[in-house]
Amino acid sequence: MTTAAERNPSPADIRRWRRYLADERAEAAVYRDLAGRRTGEEREILLALAEAEGRHEQHWLTLLGDDVGRPLRGDIRTRLLGLLARRFGSVFVLALAQRAEARSPYSDDVDATPQMAADEQIHEEVVRALAARGRQRLSGTFRAAVFGANDGLVSNLALVLGISASGVATHVVLLTGISGLLAGALSMGAGEYVSVRSQRELLEASSPNPETRSALPDLDVDANELTLVYRARGMAPDEAKAHAAEVLAGLNARAVETASVQAVTGEVIDEHESVGTGWNAALSSFCFFASGALIPILPYLFGLQGTTAVLVAALLVGIVLLGTGAIVGLLSGASPLKRALRQLAIGYGAAAATYLLGLLFGATVG
Repeated sequence: MTTAAERNPSPADIRRWRRYLADERAEAAVYRDLAGRRTGEEREILLALAEAEGRHEQHWLTLLGDDVGRPLRGDIRTRLLGLLARRFGSVFVLALAQRAEARSPYSDDVDATPQMAADEQIHEEVVRALAARGRQRLSGTFRAAVFGANDGLVSNLALVLGISASGVATHVVLLTGISGLLAGALSMGAGEYVSVRSQRELLEASSPNPETRSALPDLDVDANELTLVYRARGMAPDEAKAHAAEVLAGLNARAVETASVQAVTGEVIDEHESVGTGWNAALSSFCFFASGALIPILPYLFGLQGTTAVLVAALLVGIVLLGTGAIVGLLSGASPLKRALRQLAIGYGAAAATYLLGLLFGATVG
């Protein structure tokens, strides 16, 4: 079988190789920029990814030889990643990088080695895992923020359009919209506080009691009540007995105060981080619902009336729905366009149904 290095490359081959070379250089730069904003293990992982992209870069340099020519710029997506990495270095960039790795063409290119194609697949998983850490840190408050904004947009647009379609005066529509904004924002804030606070309390109730460690030195070795702890956590009786005996055998005064006694309570994972705090969630829900609910009434605040106000309100809400849908898509690693269009369809569907009901109600009353 003839390899790429043994045959005479066509102009199309050279252009493709130069494009790959530019993309590899740009991706390596993105990972280095991200690494510059991280510390510890995350920094080492990102630098290792940059080093791997450097190996891929060398592959294309070898194939090109004297045809390497002037350096090209990476594609628009990779350059955008680089810009965002230098400015923000956030989870959004990692989510975009995850999608970029998933689009690698190497598995279908005869000039890329199987190792390179495998690297790109693994890189997607590495970046996915890094992005997941950021998503976990964001998930509690961000969930409340996104849901609050969308609820505000859709519910107040539906309310305003429904009331407007019934034929009431403009000032009544505006007053109704402001009332909907305040009532909805307060309700969302209170609901999120109760929801998140309750969830945190459930997690705290399920977490091992740190005071348990103080009882270890006084346990009856023969009765070995510690076995029951491990059995309650799902261990088989024999396994629980052996593990408890091992813990007690190594127990000493110093171990009670240090890491060895963590075996009693287990390694406690901070599940609360992904839930968020009640006040953060409540404040986010209130502010984002209010900001979302403000959009549909802006045309009325600026004096627009009738069909013009309805169309402008729908247009403004549609733009914001597309934006929030795209952000959710980015963070979830899914297609931003599909999520944006789905968000738009749901919002407009609810508003259209309410508008039609308003027309029917107005015609009936009139």
